[in-house]
Amino acid sequence: MGAEVATRQVGDETLSPRAYALVRSAYRVITRQGSHRLSLQDVADQAGVSKGMVLYYFKSKEHLFLVTMRWALERTEARIRQRMAGAADPGQAIAALVDAVFVGPEQNRDFYLLYLDLIEHAARVPSFGRLSGMAHEIINGLYEEVIRDGVAAGGLRAEDPAAAAAAMRALIEGTFLVWLQREDWKTSHAEFKALCERNLLLLLGAEP
Repeated sequence: MGAEVATRQVGDETLSPRAYALVRSAYRVITRQGSHRLSLQDVADQAGVSKGMVLYYFKSKEHLFLVTMRWALERTEARIRQRMAGAADPGQAIAALVDAVFVGPEQNRDFYLLYLDLIEHAARVPSFGRLSGMAHEIINGLYEEVIRDGVAAGGLRAEDPAAAAAAMRALIEGTFLVWLQREDWKTSHAEFKALCERNLLLLLGAEP
């Protein structure tokens, strides 16, 4: 008998290997066609299984969407933490954070189109209200941690780290929103990445 494949944790849910594969399939479907047209049948087709198999693991389209969004946000958080692990000072930590967020034109476009779907769902559909809290918990929590560590190290200035984290998130997401609307979004990615890093350092009282 072969070795048992490990389960994966997403938020407070433990996913079997098959359920985890369905989440990855759902992410690919959503980035390709948007959450409005997310179909459990499309997810099943992408994964090469039956629609009944998707329902067996996730019970509803809403549940699958919530788990998929949490997985996408947690994956982004993990990538940011990994990039920042070797930073020697707060300035380098901000540079590493920006480097982890601005991963590439195609990847960023896919993620932020998905993220915009998340925001619209949270604003328009009451049953998806948990999405806002999920995003705030993961994103604002990470940014606030970065700011507190930077202030403690003496390289950043912020009287209210929670408020500074909210401003930091607004700056990063605003930069991506402007970038997404550019016809030259592929070639201008590096320009907006540099702009975001420079403005974050100014916002947090560090030397660019």
